[in-house]
Amino acid sequence: MSERAAPFYCPYCGDEDLRPHEQGHGAWECAACNRAFQLKFLGLLARGFGAPRADAPLEGGPRRAGDGGDGRT
Repeated sequence: MSERAAPFYCPYCGDEDLRPHEQGHGAWECAACNRAFQLKFLGLLARGFGAPRADAPLEGGPRRAGDGGDGRT
């Protein structure tokens, strides 16, 4: 099994100078802004991969006011 993926940039300042932190698994420190943070995978969502999201637009795109749905105004 391969090692865990490392973050590409600091979530606070955006710098890429990250190093593993002494606190343990998933902990990182940023040399640029002197912050330490921890990343943790929470799990997969119950809705799965194929289910549409609640904030996704309906199929066919958004409708304009006065549009009968057939593309004519």
